[in-house]
Amino acid sequence: MLQSVARAGEWFLASGIQDLSGGVARYYRTDLERNAPVSTEITGYTASALAWLHSLTGDTRYLDRARAAARFLADTWNTAGGAMPFELTSPAFSYFFDSGIIVRGLLAVWRITAERALLDAAAAIGRHMLDDHASSDGFHPILALPSKQPIARDPLRWSASTGCYQLKSAMAWLDLARLTSGFSFSTAYDRVLDVSLGSHTSFLPGHPDRLRVMDRLHAFSYFLEGLLPRAGHARYRAALCNGIGRLADHLYSIAPDFERSDVYAQLLRVRILAARTGAVPLDRAAARQEAARLAEFQARDGGWNFGFQAGEWLPYRNPVSTAFAMQALALWEGAPGTATDLI
Repeated sequence: MLQSVARAGEWFLASGIQDLSGGVARYYRTDLERNAPVSTEITGYTASALAWLHSLTGDTRYLDRARAAARFLADTWNTAGGAMPFELTSPAFSYFFDSGIIVRGLLAVWRITAERALLDAAAAIGRHMLDDHASSDGFHPILALPSKQPIARDPLRWSASTGCYQLKSAMAWLDLARLTSGFSFSTAYDRVLDVSLGSHTSFLPGHPDRLRVMDRLHAFSYFLEGLLPRAGHARYRAALCNGIGRLADHLYSIAPDFERSDVYAQLLRVRILAARTGAVPLDRAAARQEAARLAEFQARDGGWNFGFQAGEWLPYRNPVSTAFAMQALALWEGAPGTATDLI
């Protein structure tokens, strides 16, 4: 195993980013030396990351922590009243995107442990996404709790808008369709796919502030990841190829002013996985450059710094950035993986 991946794995185990409940903090503030509150979405990502680390290494410590994260999510769902809250400390909102990431985390652990409660929770959350978030133009991004009424959308905040980024979360329905023979799950993914293809060209740049465009590159990467299961079809292959080029162009243009490690990692991952499907030839020179820069974001404790701006590291050690980066570098070095394995 790559030394950088091993160090990242130890960070997940030893940093305290995952608390005793199994829940995982949104990030660690390096300047304040404390964690942000536990996030259900970040716990979902971490469940997937720990399951992936276990599959790569066979180390049961990762499985134990992955199981703790998944059980935390299942228990939270069973007491949440039919919608997964963003944070338990202030359960005011439920996000469509987060729910899909949580489903994928639950299923990643279920595939190893076969714990029925994890599959049941994943299927129930998938149905909640279908029923409670449904709208005439796709799926409402955010619901207020406990009413489950959609909140007003904000076109300048990608997470508060319906957009192509939701395709990554919709991949959870493909997973559920394979496991439950749920026709409605499969057709729901296709619905989001069609909506995403009709809207993705206007997603970038999408904001007048170029530094905020970097944030949107993170979201646009989710669209590209969500295309991978359909990469064999000419229409989606063309969108994937074009999207990789647009993502790279914007990243390199903005990088002198602001860089996010997760964007480098997502671009590298999608380059490699798109090439493995035969959809898009791998630009090895660009991938090598991205891998080298991505490695520079790893901190001495093994976690990944979130961003670099004005000559300084931003004060956030981020579980998602760490998960994406370690997987991207492992794929670059030849580790096995497909779109199904994406953290």
